[in-house]
Amino acid sequence: MSKALFQFGEHIPGYSVAVLNERAVRAAAGILFFFAMITFMNAMLLGNFQPTRVFVVAFLIDFTLRIFVNPKFSPSLILGQWMVRKQEPEYVGAPQKRFAWAIGFSLALLMLYLIVIKGVIGPINMLVCGTCLLLLFFESSFGICIGCKLYDLFSKNKVELCPGNVCSFSPPPGAGGTWLQGAVLVLFLVAVFNVVGWVYSHPTSQQAAQDVSATTAPQDPAEAERCKVPEFAKKIGHEQQWKLHNGCQ
Repeated sequence: MSKALFQFGEHIPGYSVAVLNERAVRAAAGILFFFAMITFMNAMLLGNFQPTRVFVVAFLIDFTLRIFVNPKFSPSLILGQWMVRKQEPEYVGAPQKRFAWAIGFSLALLMLYLIVIKGVIGPINMLVCGTCLLLLFFESSFGICIGCKLYDLFSKNKVELCPGNVCSFSPPPGAGGTWLQGAVLVLFLVAVFNVVGWVYSHPTSQQAAQDVSATTAPQDPAEAERCKVPEFAKKIGHEQQWKLHNGCQ
């Protein structure tokens, strides 16, 4: 096993390409997804972009170390490796992971310019953040590396050692579930949809009283000033959400 400082992946006897421990990679993706979701919700629901700016810098440092120095020195991978230290390693090919992480690095660079340096607030930020969340979620939850699949499409070399052996494994018929299971899922979604409609058409007594008071009682000037929507909420089109979180009508 190689111990070089600057390298990407481990060169282990018996493997034709450099490899990474997929268990640690998924754990690191889950850690990043957790913090990314917190910052995304702060921006999306509260209009507070400061946590996002901090996370973007931390994310960029993490991926810079992964790609240009050694994945062993990535803070999220260090923590992920420690979390799964008692699990048997599952080695996957490093080349496709490097391509996938390069996508994340590029998105982080874009966010660094837009939100950290320029302070831009707009839909492009949400789109980029949403893309990062999607990539991290699929990696951590399902072990599906979307960037690795893109690498397989464009690379001239055959991808080796994919997570779950998806490079060569052909699932048997019915591996994804039966028609009966699909019907159960559809019925469940229909039931939830109907519950949503019923809940919103039958507000609680407290909500109904608040709606009535908001439409009948004259608003106090001080209350009107308190409920004045700030500019940052207007810029991202979240006036109603801001009112909701601040108890305003």
